[in-house]
Amino acid sequence: MKPKLITGVPTHEKGSFHDTESYRLSKEYQETVNQYKSLKNRLLSVNYWNYFTDGVGADFKLHDKEGNLKKGLPEIGDFIRIDIPGPGNFEARGFDWVQITDMYEKEFENDEILEQLLLECRPSALPGKINAHIAHFYTSDATSTFIISRGKDFIKIGIYGRNETPNMDAQIADKARNLTIALGGMVGISKIQWKILVDALVEF
Repeated sequence: MKPKLITGVPTHEKGSFHDTESYRLSKEYQETVNQYKSLKNRLLSVNYWNYFTDGVGADFKLHDKEGNLKKGLPEIGDFIRIDIPGPGNFEARGFDWVQITDMYEKEFENDEILEQLLLECRPSALPGKINAHIAHFYTSDATSTFIISRGKDFIKIGIYGRNETPNMDAQIADKARNLTIALGGMVGISKIQWKILVDALVEF
């Protein structure tokens, strides 16, 4: 199986990948418009992702560029702190961190897709730490790209992981942990976590 070629998603060159998607069909055009607005609000409410999944899986918290907990909407340069089930990142006090590196919204005419919002994240060091280790079980080459879309009679959310390789540039205590979790992701465990999230976000 090869990764899907999707506009806005980085090219896959190494390591593992996943394409995790969920759809919802609607009978009425206005219902689709309303559901897309709700889906957009849910995607941008990073601090509530765990709430939508009934506490199953990882917990996510949005932080600003200085590392302070943020209650507003995410922006490029913000960070997301991830608390995954199991042993945490020792150097980062039990958490993994990613930074929002791209984010934009588009509208289309005379196409299957009418609206689309993209949010891309990469593993990062702790906010405010310069030349520090990447505080994540994947290297900074990995990306997670969230895309929500609206057509005439459907909404869709996809999370697309690319270039996922274990982060071995870490303290000794974290190397084994990163390798174990990364290998779990490569055999599909992380995709199960993402599938729980995408299915929950389109369930109203």
